[in-house]
Amino acid sequence: MKSQRKSVPPPPAAPAATVPQAAPPAATTSRETMPRTPRIEPKTHRSDFPILATRQDLHYLDSAATSQKPKVVLDAIRAYYENDNANPHRGAYDLSARATQKYLDARERVADFLGVIDTPTLIFTRGTTEALNLVATAWGRTHVRKGDEIVVTAMEHHANFVPWQQLAIQAHAKLRICELTPDGRIDVGMLTKLLGSKTKVVAFSHVSNALGTINPVADIVELVRTKAPHAIAVVDGAQAAPHLRVRIEELGVDFYAFSGHKMLGPMGVGGLVGRRALLEEMPPYQMGGDMIEFVGDDRTTWNVLPHKFEAGTPNVADAVGLAAACDYLDGIGMDQVRAHEVQLVANMLVRLAAVNGVRTYGPADLESRSGVVSFTVDGIHPHDLSTVLDQAGVCIRAGHHCAQPLMRRLDVPATARASVYVYNDTSDVDALIAGIERAKALFGT
Repeated sequence: MKSQRKSVPPPPAAPAATVPQAAPPAATTSRETMPRTPRIEPKTHRSDFPILATRQDLHYLDSAATSQKPKVVLDAIRAYYENDNANPHRGAYDLSARATQKYLDARERVADFLGVIDTPTLIFTRGTTEALNLVATAWGRTHVRKGDEIVVTAMEHHANFVPWQQLAIQAHAKLRICELTPDGRIDVGMLTKLLGSKTKVVAFSHVSNALGTINPVADIVELVRTKAPHAIAVVDGAQAAPHLRVRIEELGVDFYAFSGHKMLGPMGVGGLVGRRALLEEMPPYQMGGDMIEFVGDDRTTWNVLPHKFEAGTPNVADAVGLAAACDYLDGIGMDQVRAHEVQLVANMLVRLAAVNGVRTYGPADLESRSGVVSFTVDGIHPHDLSTVLDQAGVCIRAGHHCAQPLMRRLDVPATARASVYVYNDTSDVDALIAGIERAKALFGT
């Protein structure tokens, strides 16, 4: 029977279906080309995460939505509140000075992690969505005019699509969408044709949250500089900063947005890195608090970077937690994080290919994809599949992944998405495959 988001049958008394043996590798990989086992020890790292250490039956494969938090991050946040908590910047007492220093230190640490040389150009925000909206509002509304063009890609998360779409509507500009190749990459040939003298913004993701595609950021930026010299390059780095060794200065972008909660940090903190000249020229995004320099009766002047874009009381504790997450990731080594994920994804793709009725999306080349694997199972709606998997303790994401334009192009209402991180190992892949086989048995596919 075909699944159409109906109620999932109760689990049978019989044991779950036997996990099939891995088939010979498909075009994505082979035993000879699969990466060697990195030094990372996922079981050791799993024990660093309280929610996973206390639930050995939990197979968390949804890190692209949000990551779990290691104890060192939780401890850093708690230590700040227990020892250093005060409103920073303008308090003329020791505790406030300590809070201010903690905030400054956190910014320096996160900037270093991302390869940002000019630290004040890292603006703390609530995350990627706010960072991208900041650029679309503060830069976009003052620079995009009637007849201008904004270029996005068909793989974008809504946070890097809707703000530009709405800006185009408000400014009477034109939104142009670069389509994808059949294997889920940006069609560079089409992008080249879309760029021109009217282009004011080119916005694209470093890594696709729905396909796992790793885009060649530096190459795309070079193309933008050549074909659209008046355009800014805006990059959604939410899925890249947690998993790749990112050096923003080397990428040559104008703006780069990221989220802390996807890189082992707390929810509610992230950032925007921008070129100093652009940030200094832009008007503020929000008003009030320490973002002012002088307030007169008829005019106001703005504080220096980064304070100009950080209105209100800053989120010091979560910035401290994010800095601790950077320490943790650097302790592993981002090259090791990447190698571990490549190995797990290679295993997952081979195992999924061995299951009848499963279709995966995104590049076949392992070097061109992240730890995200989106797939569908014939006859089973992704939401039903997710429910069956949840009964076995397997956590995946099911839906359009905030990428409805992409889903239309894939001609599916939704996909299932499994994503890996430092705390995952092959036992999580085993549980995923067993759960899919059980769902197929339940729905008779």
